[in-house]
Amino acid sequence: MPTGPGPERLAPARRVPERTTALADVIVIGAGLGGLSTAMVLAHDGHDVTVLERDPSLPPTDPDQAWETWERRGVNQFRMLHFLLPRWRDVAERELPEAVAAIEAWGGIRWNMLRELPAELVGEPRDGDELGESVTARRPVIEAALDSVATRTAGIDIRRGVAVAGLLTGAAMAHGVPHVTGVRTTDGEELRAHLVIDAGGRRSPLPRWLGDIGARAPIEEREDSGFVYYGRHFRSTDGRLPRSLAVPLQPYDSLSVLTLPADNGTWGLGFVTSARDRDLFALRDPDRWSAVFARYPLVSHWLDGEPLGGVDVMAKIEDRYRRFVVDGEPVATGVLAVGDAWACTNPSLGRGASIGLLHACELRDLLREVPPSEPYKLALRWDEVTESTVGPLYRMTLAFDQHRLAEIEAQCAGRPYETDDPTWALTVAFGRAAYADPEVLRWYRLVTGLMATPPEVFAVPGRAERVMELAASGAAPPLEGPDRAELLAVLNG
Repeated sequence: MPTGPGPERLAPARRVPERTTALADVIVIGAGLGGLSTAMVLAHDGHDVTVLERDPSLPPTDPDQAWETWERRGVNQFRMLHFLLPRWRDVAERELPEAVAAIEAWGGIRWNMLRELPAELVGEPRDGDELGESVTARRPVIEAALDSVATRTAGIDIRRGVAVAGLLTGAAMAHGVPHVTGVRTTDGEELRAHLVIDAGGRRSPLPRWLGDIGARAPIEEREDSGFVYYGRHFRSTDGRLPRSLAVPLQPYDSLSVLTLPADNGTWGLGFVTSARDRDLFALRDPDRWSAVFARYPLVSHWLDGEPLGGVDVMAKIEDRYRRFVVDGEPVATGVLAVGDAWACTNPSLGRGASIGLLHACELRDLLREVPPSEPYKLALRWDEVTESTVGPLYRMTLAFDQHRLAEIEAQCAGRPYETDDPTWALTVAFGRAAYADPEVLRWYRLVTGLMATPPEVFAVPGRAERVMELAASGAAPPLEGPDRAELLAVLNG
């Protein structure tokens, strides 16, 4: 079987340009995972960064308090299922090693799917298996750990309880484009900076702020992703995590299942369903949720723990993409969007944090070449960099989500899902073949860990054919679980 290049060629080290520009005073809006990561990356490069966070509560000093008492009203997914992919760990160990160390100090774990799955699926250890290692924890624990580092980082000032009301402007730049020179808070304070970075996440109101200063509206694609999550967290009685018998995201008839290890002997479990599937609304009930989860043989043992609360539900999750250059012109200068403030999707693939950190590093690199004192050029170049680096990752994620939702809704209706897109057949076969061949499992791990894209993996001759052969041969049957009728019978029993 052809194996092609080693995994290191699929995830090459980034070339970091030498600095040719002056340092800057920067305002970062948002002290979530993306905002703190962006602030630290820029501060390490010498910039002075002020982080503005509208939620007033200070992060707790231990993981139990972070989970039980910390309120982050501005983050609707704060206590939902969370997992940091291998790509986040890979980038963070180079760019923010102190953040990785802090997550581990707070009880975060190093977890590698290839070490956890049964030996008959994985085979013998191989060079490159270490690329699949994650460092992960529950979302509140991750944010608190990163804050503990950011608050001690030279060049960063974090101001909590400071909400941004709008943007400040100076003289219009080339072509009459408004130029942002800072922000105005809801308390009326005016804060000036060379550059404003919006890391305000999924709920970022940047288009409204831009409209308030007379800027042209950015391009925006926006719609409900169509998914709903029913998630629960558990804690081990002996500190050990359940054994993984399947990959973390598993597709079944009319829903998907998530099993996500976390910090301090905890883990998250969840169902991902169509928001239009009213028959599954009963999953909000903890007893019915558990009864259904117990019917999936590969994951039912994950119920053996102490529940940490009831069922958390997250719906109305937007797929949203923004582009701030329209007809070749930036809508404004002096303000740039990073991470989820730029684009976000259904989070079941867990890519948001990794894409956000990659995006932040790209911004750091661009500021080494184009200073904020050239705002028009910077805005145009940021659009180019965004579209060429993280833009394809967003599009691939969106395409997967759209196909999977359509497949789930077809299964709910009792009919096969049909599409003219040949990549979906390969995607489905890939997920099945990963259970039938240790080599294919490793290719699959690269894609699900965001260490490589499907086009990179399948550029090697023979790989796509091998995956389709395995899926067609029956060597990789669908995962064992209830069909639609059985699912509804358990839920309504």
